Amino acid sequence: MKRLAVTMCLGVLALTSMQAKAESKDKLDERLTNSKNVLDEVMATPDKAIPNQILSQAQCVVVIPAYKKGAFVVGAQYGKGVATCRTSRGWSAPVFVQLTGGSFGFQIGGQSTDLILVATNKNGLQHMLQNKFKIGGDAAAAAGPVGRNAQAGTDWKLNAEFLTWSRSKGLFAGLDLDGTVLSDDQDAMRDFYGANVPYKSVLTGGIPTPADARPFVSTTAKYFVASK
Repeated sequence: MKRLAVTMCLGVLALTSMQAKAESKDKLDERLTNSKNVLDEVMATPDKAIPNQILSQAQCVVVIPAYKKGAFVVGAQYGKGVATCRTSRGWSAPVFVQLTGGSFGFQIGGQSTDLILVATNKNGLQHMLQNKFKIGGDAAAAAGPVGRNAQAGTDWKLNAEFLTWSRSKGLFAGLDLDGTVLSDDQDAMRDFYGANVPYKSVLTGGIPTPADARPFVSTTAKYFVASK
């Protein structure tokens, strides 16, 4: 009888664990879907979209839907998203990332914002492969220009490794993210891929794109087409 009770308890624990993992996977699928939708919605308005010149030269793309920023004297920023990088075989399977940061000052209020970060050169790509870096510290960043046919200034070519944009209440514009830290979301990576897959291996194309991630990756490929 005692053995039966132990067996039943173990069964309940296993079932609970499976349900928790399934719920977690659903959340990650939702993050991928939301990121795909952000790209679609931003690029659907040509006069407010990312310029063609930047689309063609992008090395990596990071999308963080509904980035949270709230403040009451001490500001706090936090968001989770996904990223993919260009490889010789197309865009990589996604990695799950988080963006954290803080600010100080007399500020009251809060907002939810969609963010897009684009690594514009090989230096930006190398920072992405490091798992964690500080924007504006380890990697130079600049507010991205808006408009598919907009002529971007020369500063981003010479100095910026990342261009950044935000979308809040329908407005899409360049954003200063200096001081925030982009890092891998290890728990999400393990839950989505079922193991501790190397972050760098995913971004360099060493891991096949799972079926659930293909819509996001294919949407990125559709817009970020390399120049011929």
